[in-house]
Amino acid sequence: MNGVQIPHTPIAVDFWSLRRAGSARLFFLSHMHSDHTVGLTSTWARPLYCSPVTAFLLHRHLQVSKQWIRALEVGESHVLPLDEIGRETVTVTLMDANHCPGSVMFLFEGYFGTILYTGDFRYTPSMLKEPALRVGKQIHTLYLDNTNCNPALVLPSQEEAARQIVELIRKHPEHNVKIGLYSLGKESLLEHLALELQTWVVLSPRRLELVQLLGLADVFTVEEKEGRIHAVDHLEICRSAMLRWNQTHPTIAVLPTSRKIHSSHPNMYVIPYSDHSSYSELRTFVAALRPCQVVPIVSRQPYRNYFEDSLSPRLSVPLVPDSVQQYMSSSSSKPSVLCLLLERKLKKPRTQGVVFESLEENADQSQAVSDSKRVENEDLSGNLGKQPSHHPLRIKQQLFPEVCSKEWDGAVPLLESQKILTAPLGFSMHLTSTDEEFLCPETGQESGVGPHSVPRGDSDGSAGSGNQRSWRGQDSPRPQSSKAALLLAPEFRGLALKYLLTPANFFQAGFSSRGFDLQVENYHKSLLSQTSFDPASI
Repeated sequence: MNGVQIPHTPIAVDFWSLRRAGSARLFFLSHMHSDHTVGLTSTWARPLYCSPVTAFLLHRHLQVSKQWIRALEVGESHVLPLDEIGRETVTVTLMDANHCPGSVMFLFEGYFGTILYTGDFRYTPSMLKEPALRVGKQIHTLYLDNTNCNPALVLPSQEEAARQIVELIRKHPEHNVKIGLYSLGKESLLEHLALELQTWVVLSPRRLELVQLLGLADVFTVEEKEGRIHAVDHLEICRSAMLRWNQTHPTIAVLPTSRKIHSSHPNMYVIPYSDHSSYSELRTFVAALRPCQVVPIVSRQPYRNYFEDSLSPRLSVPLVPDSVQQYMSSSSSKPSVLCLLLERKLKKPRTQGVVFESLEENADQSQAVSDSKRVENEDLSGNLGKQPSHHPLRIKQQLFPEVCSKEWDGAVPLLESQKILTAPLGFSMHLTSTDEEFLCPETGQESGVGPHSVPRGDSDGSAGSGNQRSWRGQDSPRPQSSKAALLLAPEFRGLALKYLLTPANFFQAGFSSRGFDLQVENYHKSLLSQTSFDPASI
C-alpha cells in the first residue's frame, strides 16, 4: 500500500485503513491505481477528495457512493476545515501528475507549513511553472514518488520511448501488435501510436469509455478486426498467448514499462516507457524545490539519502492547535457535522425554511433596513445600476464554501464571520443546479438541513449593489420607543424572537428565507415608529 497519514495532521492521502489512521479526518485520493486504493471499497462512508476524472472512475469501478466523493478542480486552490469549528483550515491545490488519467499531486498549506504530495508522477519542466509552485514557496515536506529512484536505472523520456515503439512497429508492417497495459494509464501513448501509424487501436469497452471521457482523438474501436494495434491486459502477454496469436496471424507484443520483465518469446519486446519519474528527473525536481525533507512514498522501494545536497534546513515539528487535536481525537464513527454542513448538494429545489440568528446577537438592524429601503427606491427609479459592486472575497477563498451555480461569478460570499447576512434588495435568489454528478465543496453539497440560496448580480455581472451595510447587517443605535423597549431588551434580542412576535398573516408568499427576514424587520420597524403597517413598504 502506497499511502500515508501525514504526521501531526488529520490528513490522509491514499491511506484507507481506518484502524491504522484513527485520527485522520480528511481523505485524499491521488489516482485510481490499485496500489493506492488498498482498503477503499464500496462501503467507504467518509468524505473523499480527488480530481473529477478520478471521481468518475471511483464511482464507476469501485462503486463508492457519490454521496462521499468530493471532486476538486485541478489547478485551483480549495479551502477545507481542519477542525469542528472552522478555526483552522488547509488550502489544498491539485496539480496534474502526468501519470495516468485523473492523477494529481496535492499541495497542502496550513498550520503545519507547506507539504507537497506527488503521488505517482512523471516529471516535466512545466510542473515547476505551476502557479502554486512558482511563487517561491518553501516546501517543508516533499512526499516523493521514488519508484525509479535508482541511479543505475537510466530511462529515456516518454517522447523518446514512444519513438522507439513506433519504429519497432514499422519494422513489422505485416504483424498485429499487442500492447500490454494496466487497466488505467498510457491512453495518450495509444493515441500517439494510432496517429503516427494511421491505424485504429482496438480497446476493451471499459477502456473505450475512458478515452471518450478524456476527449482523445477518435482513433479507437472495440471491433477486433478494425485495427492491427490491440491494447490488452499486461498479464495476457505470455509465452502461451504469443504462440496462440502467431498460429493465426504474425503478432508482436510490446510491454511499455520500466520494470524488469523476462521476455519468454522472441516476438515480445520490453520498451522502457514509464509513467514514473526517472532518477535524473527526480534530482532536477528536488533541486528546484529545495524542500526541508523528502519522504519516499513507495515503501517497498529501497531509498537512500540521494537528495541531501538539495535540501533546505529542517524546521521544528509544528504545534498542533487545540481545536485540531480535539477534531483528531473525536469519534470517527461518522463524518463531522460541520463538514456535512459545509459540503452540501441540493437534490432538488425546495421552499426554503427560516434561518434564525443567534439570540446573543444584536437584533436591531433598523439602519440596515433603512439602507435596504433606499436601495429599493433607487432600484424602482432606475438608478440601481449606478450603485457600486461589493466583492469582499473570492468564493474559493472562503472558509465556508457556499452553494453556487456555474452561472454565478462566485465573487460574493454568502457568509461573513459566521453571521447570517441579509441580501440587498434588487438581488435574485438562485438555487444551485442539480445536474452535477459528484459533490464539490465549491458548488454545494449533500446535507439534511435543506438548500441554500445564493445572491446573484444583474446580467451585467455586478455581484452587489446598494448600501453595503444592508448586505452585512451592521447594527445601529436602539430607538427609544416605549413600545419597542420590550422587543429590544437584552433578553429578547434576536431575529428568532421577532419571528415569534410577527403575525403569520403578515407574511407575503413567494419569498425566500431572507425575504422573510426583511419582512419581519419591516414589521418591527413599523412598531418602533408607532405607525400602522403599510404593505407598500415591503
